[in-house]
Amino acid sequence: MSYIVLAINPGSTSTKISVYKDSEEVFTKTLRHTSEELAPYKGVIDQLAFRKDTIMKALAENNVELASIDICVGRGGVIRPIPSGVYGVNDAMIEDIRTVKYGEHASNLGGVLALEISKEVEAVRCGSKVPAVIADPVVVDELDEVARLSGHPLFPHYSIFHALNQKAIAKRYAKEQGKKYEDISVLVAHLGGGVSVGVHKGGRVIDVNDALNGDGPFSPERSGSLPATLLINACFSGKYTKEEMKKFVNGKGGVVSYMNTNSMLELEHMVEAGDAKAKLVSDAFVYQLAKEIGAMSTVLCGKVDAILVTGGIAYSKSLMAQLKERVSYLAPVVVYPGEDEMGTLAANGLAVLNGEEAIKEY
Repeated sequence: MSYIVLAINPGSTSTKISVYKDSEEVFTKTLRHTSEELAPYKGVIDQLAFRKDTIMKALAENNVELASIDICVGRGGVIRPIPSGVYGVNDAMIEDIRTVKYGEHASNLGGVLALEISKEVEAVRCGSKVPAVIADPVVVDELDEVARLSGHPLFPHYSIFHALNQKAIAKRYAKEQGKKYEDISVLVAHLGGGVSVGVHKGGRVIDVNDALNGDGPFSPERSGSLPATLLINACFSGKYTKEEMKKFVNGKGGVVSYMNTNSMLELEHMVEAGDAKAKLVSDAFVYQLAKEIGAMSTVLCGKVDAILVTGGIAYSKSLMAQLKERVSYLAPVVVYPGEDEMGTLAANGLAVLNGEEAIKEY
């Protein structure tokens, strides 16, 4: 028996949708939203009807019959910390998203959109149940208790990272080695707009830098860890607003703050053209990433099966060569360029339909 899976991944100015027949992609489409289209909406949740309408039109234009959809899988957003897995979208989750209890992000719409479209599918299927779920949201939390202490009780260490892709890559590596995910100990470095380095052991991510809120190495547009006293001084200098300071950490920090570009490809071109500052920033990016990987290796007492590198930046052969030079003494470095979020979301939905994955309650 074959199944049709709809995957939904909302971004700040786009909504990506994919339809899969079992594990085969039928189509993927990125629906772009202009600033003028989004301007009337005060908050992310207010965009729900607009985004739902664009998805419904795209499905119709691509000849997808609503009645054929067996499950709707949304990208999980900033909800309460939960263990890895597939979660049904329920009233408690919707309430936390609507009230922005844990934070506001475009990905929050993933689960809500999955639920709304599943209702449309159920209507044309005469009430036949169609699950609406999310999978491995950014707030997946499986930290060891010792990893939660930051240095002051007012500032606990949170687990916010690229859980969806990190989990998928670690499981892929385990399968390639003929092992179970639960039986490997690996470090996974996701290199994208943000950078996260996770310690995977016994089927859990027992430690990881908070890739959103100023922790770990800097990235194309995030500052990573900053000197605390200098940050405090800037906050109280009167020169910057609270929102400006937050942007320094996430949005206008990292590479873009030094080079006025958040494109690592553009930075690489600058290096090739002989730009000394670009070379320094590029070297510092690899340097900080290697330090984070080295630090995380101590969590496993140096017993690391492999270092897995993924994300868009992993396409850079020069950066990967530099990274391998610094960290390959710890363990073999295996590079998986890019990220297949849509395929991973669909695979989680298919696992539910095949009875391989149980739907957890939020």
